Amino acid sequence: MTATTAQPLTLDEFLKLPETKPVGEYINGEIILKPMPKGRHSRLQGKLCAVINQVTEEQKIAYGFPELRCSFGGRSIVPDVAVFQWGRIPFTVNDEVPDNFEIPPDWTIEILSPEQKPNKVIGNILHCLKYGSRLGWFIDPDDLSILAFLPETQPVLLQGEDVLPLLPEIELILTVNQVFAWLKMGR
Repeated sequence: MTATTAQPLTLDEFLKLPETKPVGEYINGEIILKPMPKGRHSRLQGKLCAVINQVTEEQKIAYGFPELRCSFGGRSIVPDVAVFQWGRIPFTVNDEVPDNFEIPPDWTIEILSPEQKPNKVIGNILHCLKYGSRLGWFIDPDDLSILAFLPETQPVLLQGEDVLPLLPEIELILTVNQVFAWLKMGR
């Protein structure tokens, strides 16, 4: 979904607008609305944040934020999960998490929703890599695959028992099957 305006907005003008539901992203002068997460999307997003933060937060290695607005490089995007190395989180003078993040995440994770266009979502991952992200995941729940993006390297399609690439400072081993097994919550 694209919200059109009479004249293109600047990034600064966009950031002054009130937040909307669904959330809007600012890409190439346009406001593009992200679809509201549905069940599978929400489950994967929640589990990814929980698993990542369980092994990184206490030791202050990194933190995974769900749906965090990141504005940099002329865009304002909202990755499904934005993971920041602890030392790169721009804490306030009171050591609190700030409201505004004007830097790319170290690791950006996007989970494809049925209403989304894959190239738009991949475009956000590539934008993050261009501006300094070290890792990107594009998760497709329909075909049970994860496309991994690393700087200056071709993307890698991972399935089944393939081990997923992580930031080297995060001591965690995950396979594609483990991630998609989180969807099975029934009996």
